[in-house]
Amino acid sequence: MINKDLEIQFEDAVKRVNAHADPFPADTLLKLYAYYKKATNDYSRPKSKKPIINAFKTNALFQVKNITKEEAMETYIELVNNYFLYRE
Repeated sequence: MINKDLEIQFEDAVKRVNAHADPFPADTLLKLYAYYKKATNDYSRPKSKKPIINAFKTNALFQVKNITKEEAMETYIELVNNYFLYRE
């Protein structure tokens, strides 16, 4: 079972990302995408209209396939915190 504090921190990190108006660097965006999908157990295929973007997203998902949901949440939170640490 997932720690409630971890779920709250994850939800807060997702809100920060969604509220951010400026574009994220592509590598950061792909990491956020992959960790988010893993943390939410969303295993649907990428749905971009551009095949190259789907390929990058699929690759990002392959890179996180062997981590747990909890590890994905923790890494997502850490990535968000580090990103905003140097931007605010």
